[in-house]
Amino acid sequence: MEIVCPAGTPAALRAAVKAGAHTVYCGFADETNARNFPGLNFDRDEMRDSIAFAHDHGAKVLIAINTYPRAGDEALWHRAVADAAKCRADAVILADIGLLAFAHENFPELRRHLSVQAAAANADIVNFYGRTFGVKRVVLPRVLTVPEIAAINAETEVETEVFVFGGLCVMAEGRCSLSSYATGKSPNMNGVCSPASHVEYHEQDGQLDARLGGYTIHRVGKGEPAPYPTLCKGCFSAGSKTGHLFEDPVSLNAEALMPQLQKAGVTALKIEGRQRSVSYVSQVVRNFRAAVDALDAGRAMPEGMLVRLSEGQANTTGAYRKTWR
Repeated sequence: MEIVCPAGTPAALRAAVKAGAHTVYCGFADETNARNFPGLNFDRDEMRDSIAFAHDHGAKVLIAINTYPRAGDEALWHRAVADAAKCRADAVILADIGLLAFAHENFPELRRHLSVQAAAANADIVNFYGRTFGVKRVVLPRVLTVPEIAAINAETEVETEVFVFGGLCVMAEGRCSLSSYATGKSPNMNGVCSPASHVEYHEQDGQLDARLGGYTIHRVGKGEPAPYPTLCKGCFSAGSKTGHLFEDPVSLNAEALMPQLQKAGVTALKIEGRQRSVSYVSQVVRNFRAAVDALDAGRAMPEGMLVRLSEGQANTTGAYRKTWR
Protein backbone atom coordinates (compact mmCIF):
# COMPACT_ATOMS: atom_id res chain seq x y z
CA MET A 1 0.00 0.00 0.00
CA GLU A 2 1.13 3.52 -0.79
CA ILE A 3 2.09 5.75 2.16
CA VAL A 4 0.76 9.29 1.72
CA CYS A 5 2.47 11.69 4.11
CA PRO A 6 1.88 15.31 5.16
CA ALA A 7 4.21 18.25 4.58
CA GLY A 8 3.42 21.72 5.84
CA THR A 9 6.77 23.15 4.73
CA PRO A 10 9.48 22.38 2.17
CA ALA A 11 11.67 21.08 5.02
CA ALA A 12 8.92 18.65 6.08
CA LEU A 13 8.52 17.48 2.48
CA ARG A 14 12.23 16.72 2.19
CA ALA A 15 12.15 14.92 5.55
CA ALA A 16 9.15 12.80 4.49
CA VAL A 17 10.81 11.82 1.22
CA LYS A 18 14.09 10.93 2.93
CA ALA A 19 12.19 8.89 5.55
CA GLY A 20 10.64 6.72 2.86
CA ALA A 21 7.34 8.30 1.88
CA HIS A 22 5.94 7.04 -1.39
CA THR A 23 3.84 10.20 -1.76
CA VAL A 24 3.65 13.58 -0.02
CA TYR A 25 0.68 15.94 0.06
CA CYS A 26 0.91 19.69 0.65
CA GLY A 27 -0.79 22.96 -0.26
CA PHE A 28 -0.29 26.50 -1.47
CA ALA A 29 0.00 29.31 1.08
CA ASP A 30 -3.54 30.63 0.70
CA GLU A 31 -7.18 29.77 1.35
CA THR A 32 -7.30 27.06 -1.31
CA ASN A 33 -6.16 24.39 1.15
CA ALA A 34 -7.63 23.27 4.45
CA ARG A 35 -4.50 23.88 6.50
CA ASN A 36 -4.23 27.62 5.92
CA PHE A 37 -2.16 28.49 8.98
CA PRO A 38 0.52 31.21 9.34
CA GLY A 39 4.01 29.87 8.68
CA LEU A 40 2.78 26.82 6.80
CA ASN A 41 2.49 25.84 3.16
CA PHE A 42 4.33 26.63 -0.06
CA ASP A 43 4.70 29.57 -2.38
CA ARG A 44 4.83 28.75 -6.09
CA ASP A 45 8.63 28.61 -6.33
CA GLU A 46 8.87 26.42 -3.23
CA MET A 47 6.25 24.08 -4.62
CA ARG A 48 7.98 23.72 -7.97
CA ASP A 49 11.37 23.06 -6.37
CA SER A 50 9.92 20.64 -3.80
CA ILE A 51 8.13 18.62 -6.47
CA ALA A 52 11.37 18.42 -8.46
CA PHE A 53 13.17 17.19 -5.32
CA ALA A 54 10.52 14.52 -4.68
CA HIS A 55 10.61 13.33 -8.28
CA ASP A 56 14.41 13.13 -8.20
CA HIS A 57 14.07 10.78 -5.20
CA GLY A 58 11.30 8.61 -6.66
CA ALA A 59 8.40 10.11 -4.69
CA LYS A 60 5.16 11.77 -5.81
CA VAL A 61 3.54 15.02 -4.67
CA LEU A 62 -0.18 15.76 -4.37
CA ILE A 63 -1.42 19.33 -3.99
CA ALA A 64 -4.48 19.82 -1.78
CA ILE A 65 -6.88 22.41 -3.18
CA ASN A 66 -9.61 21.14 -0.93
CA THR A 67 -11.56 24.13 0.34
CA TYR A 68 -14.73 25.46 -1.27
CA PRO A 69 -14.45 28.55 -3.52
CA ARG A 70 -16.40 31.61 -2.42
CA ALA A 71 -18.85 33.13 -4.87
CA GLY A 72 -17.05 35.80 -6.87
CA ASP A 73 -13.58 34.62 -5.82
CA GLU A 74 -13.32 31.46 -7.93
CA ALA A 75 -10.25 32.80 -9.75
CA LEU A 76 -8.03 32.09 -6.72
CA TRP A 77 -8.96 28.39 -6.84
CA HIS A 78 -8.75 28.21 -10.64
CA ARG A 79 -5.26 29.68 -10.49
CA ALA A 80 -4.23 27.11 -7.89
CA VAL A 81 -5.26 24.24 -10.20
CA ALA A 82 -3.41 25.82 -13.12
CA ASP A 83 -0.30 26.37 -11.01
CA ALA A 84 -0.41 22.78 -9.74
CA ALA A 85 -0.25 21.63 -13.34
CA LYS A 86 2.63 24.01 -14.08
CA CYS A 87 4.53 22.72 -11.03
CA ARG A 88 4.15 19.15 -12.37
CA ALA A 89 2.14 17.89 -9.42
CA ASP A 90 1.26 14.21 -9.65
CA ALA A 91 -2.35 14.96 -8.68
CA VAL A 92 -4.60 17.58 -7.14
CA ILE A 93 -6.90 16.81 -4.21
CA LEU A 94 -10.24 18.57 -4.77
CA ALA A 95 -13.55 18.75 -2.88
CA ASP A 96 -15.74 21.30 -4.64
CA ILE A 97 -17.83 19.90 -7.48
CA GLY A 98 -17.44 23.05 -9.58
CA LEU A 99 -13.67 22.98 -9.16
CA LEU A 100 -13.63 19.32 -10.17
CA ALA A 101 -15.51 20.26 -13.34
CA PHE A 102 -13.04 23.11 -14.02
CA ALA A 103 -10.01 20.82 -13.61
CA HIS A 104 -11.61 18.05 -15.67
CA GLU A 105 -12.44 20.39 -18.56
CA ASN A 106 -9.31 22.57 -18.57
CA PHE A 107 -6.56 20.24 -17.32
CA PRO A 108 -7.65 16.73 -18.32
CA GLU A 109 -4.07 15.42 -18.06
CA LEU A 110 -3.85 16.45 -14.38
CA ARG A 111 -4.80 13.50 -12.17
CA ARG A 112 -7.70 14.24 -9.82
CA HIS A 113 -8.24 12.85 -6.32
CA LEU A 114 -11.40 13.49 -4.30
CA SER A 115 -10.73 15.10 -0.93
CA VAL A 116 -12.11 13.74 2.31
CA GLN A 117 -13.84 17.14 2.54
CA ALA A 118 -16.30 15.89 -0.08
CA ALA A 119 -17.48 13.25 2.43
CA ALA A 120 -17.99 10.52 -0.19
CA ALA A 121 -19.03 7.53 1.90
CA ASN A 122 -20.65 5.01 -0.47
CA ALA A 123 -19.91 3.35 -3.80
CA ASP A 124 -22.64 5.20 -5.72
CA ILE A 125 -21.16 8.64 -5.03
CA VAL A 126 -17.58 7.38 -5.53
CA ASN A 127 -18.55 6.01 -8.96
CA PHE A 128 -20.36 9.25 -9.80
CA TYR A 129 -17.19 11.27 -9.21
CA GLY A 130 -15.12 8.77 -11.18
CA ARG A 131 -17.53 8.67 -14.12
CA THR A 132 -18.33 12.40 -14.26
CA PHE A 133 -15.02 14.05 -13.41
CA GLY A 134 -12.44 11.33 -14.05
CA VAL A 135 -11.53 11.07 -10.37
CA LYS A 136 -8.92 8.33 -9.91
CA ARG A 137 -8.85 8.16 -6.12
CA VAL A 138 -11.15 9.06 -3.25
CA VAL A 139 -10.04 9.83 0.30
CA LEU A 140 -12.68 8.17 2.46
CA PRO A 141 -14.19 9.87 5.54
CA ARG A 142 -13.06 8.77 8.98
CA VAL A 143 -16.52 7.45 9.87
CA LEU A 144 -16.35 4.10 8.04
CA THR A 145 -15.58 0.64 9.39
CA VAL A 146 -13.22 -1.75 7.62
CA PRO A 147 -16.15 -3.88 6.32
CA GLU A 148 -17.82 -0.73 4.97
CA ILE A 149 -14.59 0.21 3.17
CA ALA A 150 -14.37 -3.31 1.73
CA ALA A 151 -17.97 -3.01 0.50
CA ILE A 152 -17.15 0.24 -1.33
CA ASN A 153 -14.05 -1.27 -2.94
CA ALA A 154 -16.08 -4.26 -4.14
CA GLU A 155 -18.30 -1.93 -6.16
CA THR A 156 -15.84 0.57 -7.62
CA GLU A 157 -12.62 0.68 -9.60
CA VAL A 158 -11.74 4.10 -8.16
CA GLU A 159 -8.78 3.82 -5.79
CA THR A 160 -9.44 4.38 -2.08
CA GLU A 161 -7.22 6.15 0.42
CA VAL A 162 -7.86 6.02 4.18
CA PHE A 163 -6.46 7.83 7.22
CA VAL A 164 -4.33 5.69 9.52
CA PHE A 165 -2.63 8.13 11.90
CA GLY A 166 -2.96 11.62 13.35
CA GLY A 167 -5.87 13.92 14.06
CA LEU A 168 -9.26 12.21 14.17
CA CYS A 169 -12.14 14.21 12.74
CA VAL A 170 -15.28 12.74 14.27
CA MET A 171 -17.64 14.63 11.98
CA ALA A 172 -18.53 13.83 8.39
CA GLU A 173 -15.75 15.86 6.83
CA GLY A 174 -16.97 18.79 4.82
CA ARG A 175 -20.03 19.11 7.05
CA CYS A 176 -18.54 20.56 10.26
CA SER A 177 -19.79 23.90 11.60
CA LEU A 178 -18.41 23.75 15.15
CA SER A 179 -15.20 25.69 14.54
CA SER A 180 -16.96 28.42 12.57
CA TYR A 181 -19.58 28.71 15.33
CA ALA A 182 -16.91 29.49 17.93
CA THR A 183 -14.40 31.46 15.89
CA GLY A 184 -16.08 32.71 12.72
CA LYS A 185 -13.53 30.77 10.66
CA SER A 186 -14.78 27.79 8.70
CA PRO A 187 -12.56 24.76 8.04
CA ASN A 188 -14.21 24.23 4.69
CA MET A 189 -14.34 27.84 3.46
CA ASN A 190 -11.30 29.43 5.10
CA GLY A 191 -9.14 26.35 5.59
CA VAL A 192 -8.78 26.67 9.36
CA CYS A 193 -10.12 24.35 12.06
CA SER A 194 -9.65 25.79 15.54
CA PRO A 195 -7.32 28.58 14.33
CA ALA A 196 -4.36 29.23 16.60
CA SER A 197 -5.22 32.94 16.77
CA HIS A 198 -8.37 32.01 18.73
CA VAL A 199 -6.67 29.61 21.17
CA GLU A 200 -5.87 30.74 24.72
CA TYR A 201 -4.52 28.95 27.79
CA HIS A 202 -5.08 30.15 31.37
CA GLU A 203 -3.99 28.72 34.72
CA GLN A 204 -6.67 28.65 37.41
CA ASP A 205 -6.56 26.89 40.78
CA GLY A 206 -3.64 24.71 39.71
CA GLN A 207 -5.39 23.63 36.51
CA LEU A 208 -4.85 24.63 32.90
CA ASP A 209 -7.87 25.88 30.99
CA ALA A 210 -7.87 25.71 27.19
CA ARG A 211 -10.19 28.14 25.44
CA LEU A 212 -11.29 28.48 21.83
CA GLY A 213 -13.01 31.66 20.74
CA GLY A 214 -13.71 32.47 24.38
CA TYR A 215 -15.21 29.05 25.17
CA THR A 216 -13.48 26.93 27.80
CA ILE A 217 -13.39 23.46 26.29
CA HIS A 218 -10.65 21.65 28.24
CA ARG A 219 -9.41 21.70 31.83
CA VAL A 220 -6.43 19.55 32.82
CA GLY A 221 -4.56 19.10 36.09
CA LYS A 222 -0.88 19.60 36.70
CA GLY A 223 1.24 17.12 34.75
CA GLU A 224 -1.63 15.97 32.54
CA PRO A 225 -1.16 16.28 28.76
CA ALA A 226 -3.07 19.22 27.26
CA PRO A 227 -4.79 18.33 23.98
CA TYR A 228 -5.14 20.83 21.16
CA PRO A 229 -8.43 22.64 21.76
CA THR A 230 -10.82 21.53 19.05
CA LEU A 231 -14.52 21.80 19.85
CA CYS A 232 -15.40 18.29 18.71
CA LYS A 233 -13.02 16.93 21.36
CA GLY A 234 -14.05 19.40 24.03
CA CYS A 235 -15.50 18.52 27.42
CA PHE A 236 -19.21 19.32 27.64
CA SER A 237 -21.99 19.13 30.22
CA ALA A 238 -25.24 17.56 29.05
CA GLY A 239 -27.92 16.85 31.60
CA SER A 240 -26.23 15.26 34.60
CA LYS A 241 -23.13 14.14 32.68
CA THR A 242 -19.89 15.91 31.92
CA GLY A 243 -17.38 14.43 29.50
CA HIS A 244 -16.14 14.16 25.93
CA LEU A 245 -19.46 13.68 24.19
CA PHE A 246 -18.12 13.37 20.63
CA GLU A 247 -14.67 11.81 21.06
CA ASP A 248 -11.87 11.70 23.59
CA PRO A 249 -8.95 14.07 22.80
CA VAL A 250 -6.70 11.37 21.37
CA SER A 251 -5.10 10.50 18.03
CA LEU A 252 -6.14 7.99 15.41
CA ASN A 253 -3.73 5.06 15.12
CA ALA A 254 -4.88 2.29 12.78
CA GLU A 255 -1.43 0.73 12.47
CA ALA A 256 -2.64 -2.61 13.83
CA LEU A 257 -5.47 -2.67 11.25
CA MET A 258 -3.19 -2.42 8.22
CA PRO A 259 -3.52 -6.12 7.26
CA GLN A 260 -7.31 -5.77 7.35
CA LEU A 261 -7.20 -2.56 5.30
CA GLN A 262 -5.00 -4.29 2.73
CA LYS A 263 -7.50 -7.16 2.45
CA ALA A 264 -10.30 -4.59 2.12
CA GLY A 265 -8.66 -3.34 -1.08
CA VAL A 266 -7.29 -0.02 0.18
CA THR A 267 -4.72 1.53 -2.19
CA ALA A 268 -3.17 4.19 0.05
CA LEU A 269 -2.67 4.95 3.74
CA LYS A 270 -2.86 8.61 4.70
CA ILE A 271 -1.09 10.25 7.64
CA GLU A 272 -2.58 13.50 8.96
CA GLY A 273 -0.40 16.35 10.21
CA ARG A 274 0.65 19.15 7.87
CA GLN A 275 0.97 21.46 10.88
CA ARG A 276 3.36 19.03 12.63
CA SER A 277 7.12 19.33 13.02
CA VAL A 278 9.82 17.93 10.73
CA SER A 279 10.82 15.49 13.50
CA TYR A 280 7.23 14.24 13.84
CA VAL A 281 6.92 13.69 10.09
CA SER A 282 10.21 11.79 9.94
CA GLN A 283 9.37 9.46 12.82
CA VAL A 284 5.83 8.67 11.71
CA VAL A 285 6.85 8.07 8.10
CA ARG A 286 9.74 5.79 9.05
CA ASN A 287 7.45 3.75 11.27
CA PHE A 288 4.74 3.30 8.65
CA ARG A 289 7.23 2.57 5.88
CA ALA A 290 8.74 -0.17 8.07
CA ALA A 291 5.24 -1.53 8.76
CA VAL A 292 4.25 -1.56 5.07
CA ASP A 293 7.52 -3.18 4.04
CA ALA A 294 7.12 -5.83 6.74
CA LEU A 295 3.54 -6.50 5.67
CA ASP A 296 4.58 -6.92 2.03
CA ALA A 297 7.41 -9.28 3.04
CA GLY A 298 5.21 -11.39 5.31
CA ARG A 299 7.08 -10.34 8.47
CA ALA A 300 5.59 -9.23 11.78
CA MET A 301 4.95 -5.50 11.80
CA PRO A 302 6.70 -3.27 14.37
CA GLU A 303 4.26 -1.90 16.95
CA GLY A 304 4.08 0.65 19.75
CA MET A 305 6.48 3.20 18.28
CA LEU A 306 3.97 6.04 17.88
CA VAL A 307 2.24 6.43 21.25
CA ARG A 308 4.42 9.33 22.39
CA LEU A 309 3.62 11.20 19.17
CA SER A 310 -0.14 10.92 19.72
CA GLU A 311 -2.45 13.63 21.00
CA GLY A 312 -2.78 13.17 24.75
CA GLN A 313 -0.26 10.33 24.37
CA ALA A 314 -3.20 8.00 23.73
CA ASN A 315 -4.62 6.27 20.66
CA THR A 316 -7.94 5.19 19.26
CA THR A 317 -9.05 3.24 16.21
CA GLY A 318 -12.07 5.55 16.01
CA ALA A 319 -14.82 4.53 13.62
CA TYR A 320 -12.81 1.63 12.20
CA ARG A 321 -14.12 -0.38 15.12
CA LYS A 322 -16.97 1.96 16.12
CA THR A 323 -15.59 2.31 19.65
CA TRP A 324 -16.89 5.82 20.19
CA ARG A 325 -20.04 6.43 22.16
